[in-house]
Amino acid sequence: MSRKYQRKLSSKRRSGFTLLEVMLVLVIIAAIAGIAVVNLGGFQERAMISKTKTEIKVLQNALESYKLELLSYPQQLEALYEKPSGLANDSDWFQVLKEPVKPDAWGNPYEYTVNGSSYELKSLGPDGQAGTDDDIS
Repeated sequence: MSRKYQRKLSSKRRSGFTLLEVMLVLVIIAAIAGIAVVNLGGFQERAMISKTKTEIKVLQNALESYKLELLSYPQQLEALYEKPSGLANDSDWFQVLKEPVKPDAWGNPYEYTVNGSSYELKSLGPDGQAGTDDDIS
């Protein structure tokens, strides 16, 4: 065999990646993807908490507007959007919201209780359980 032919064969053999190189690249990509998933998971949870806090503030403003107009808080959050049944007089209701009250970021309804001239409005948080540390009010 001539030297020229041998160089041509050896250069063709070296033009591809070895199995070890391919495996190393795959391991590095998997490690980077794992780190990204962990970091994005925490970001998503913080975003959901922030969204829920903002929605609670919007609902609090709506409740205060309702009280200014009718001198009392509604018995249910739905009354901010939809007229409750059984009202004797239409002037006993004031529509504050243009759309129904949506659930919190985790799909749970907000807990709303009225106690005379005060109210409590909260989200059960990520775990959906009342009375835990992750409740948002």
